[in-house]
Amino acid sequence: MRRVLSRHVDVEFDGRRAGPWWLRGRVCGMLTTALEKINRFNAGHPWSHNDFYHRWMLRQLPRRLPRTIDVGCGTGNFVCALMRRAGMAEGIDTDLAVINAARERSAVYPNATFDVLDLLDVSGDGQYDAVTAIAVVHHLPLGAALRRMRSLLAPGGTIVIVGCYQAQTRMDHLIDFITIPANMIMGLLISARPREASTAVTAPTAPPETTLAEVRAVAAEVLPGARIHRRLFWRYSLVYKAPPG
Repeated sequence: MRRVLSRHVDVEFDGRRAGPWWLRGRVCGMLTTALEKINRFNAGHPWSHNDFYHRWMLRQLPRRLPRTIDVGCGTGNFVCALMRRAGMAEGIDTDLAVINAARERSAVYPNATFDVLDLLDVSGDGQYDAVTAIAVVHHLPLGAALRRMRSLLAPGGTIVIVGCYQAQTRMDHLIDFITIPANMIMGLLISARPREASTAVTAPTAPPETTLAEVRAVAAEVLPGARIHRRLFWRYSLVYKAPPG
């Protein structure tokens, strides 16, 4: 089954046009109205898809971590989440504004440091017990990013990535469809809770251009044995455990 929505509005199912022109126009009008309503709802109930995965990411890591680095740390949310188990937690991001915000909000944690730095420019090999990244790998050349993460990892260390991918397959689009109501439900639940004031600084973003199949192929070459799964909220997860020294 295929639907084509273009500037001239055409809708096809199994290669056949879905009825006369007036019906096709009505279908597209209904879809447009529905999407507008969904967007308005989501705008009124914002929540962080990235922070949603913090607890899951922590479960993938050891209870004690002498040294960690979070790539594309933003305002430092996950670095702060690591404070109870990390001897030293570093966050890097290429955006100065979010790094300044991260430094300010984590001032109570003396073992947290933040630097304006690109992953590919991080020096030193084998010094981190955990390398993490949330919704940032798609901003970098995938192969180079994964190789650099692996080189930074200490023997027995862990890489945990929650990334974004470009939908391509029928399963991808099915998960996207399921995610729409799930996203709205989460927005309702989270917006009903009392929350701490959040920092209104965000780094520039870009849509992902790498498909999940491409992520799997590159990871199989660079991080053999990595576990990759499709997740809700337009994300995938990757967990890699380095061989012990």
